[in-house]
Amino acid sequence: MSNKVVHFEVIGKDGKKLQEFFSALFGWTIDANNPMNYGVVDASQAGIRGGIAPGVRPVVTFYVEVDDLQAYLKKAESLGGMKVMEPMEIPGGQRIAVFSDPEGNVIGLVGQ
Repeated sequence: MSNKVVHFEVIGKDGKKLQEFFSALFGWTIDANNPMNYGVVDASQAGIRGGIAPGVRPVVTFYVEVDDLQAYLKKAESLGGMKVMEPMEIPGGQRIAVFSDPEGNVIGLVGQ
């Protein structure tokens, strides 16, 4: 039995801005209607359950599968993110790219 990823978090100084960024980028519905403004991302949209919230410092780790790495890098930049790594081939056939969100969190993309 393997240990599966079952949750992700994106934490930054402006949690609302991050929630809007990821909702616009990936089309996720994020529910932050709770006292802590913890934005819950439904697993049926994101693949795994996750949260996007305000915090003291930026912290994030996850990869998102997309159909066009270059298109999503450009879209991330248009929404205030920044390209960190151009698409590259990983030995074994997968391709990845990396961008940072408006708070500086680094997010990976897996796809073509």
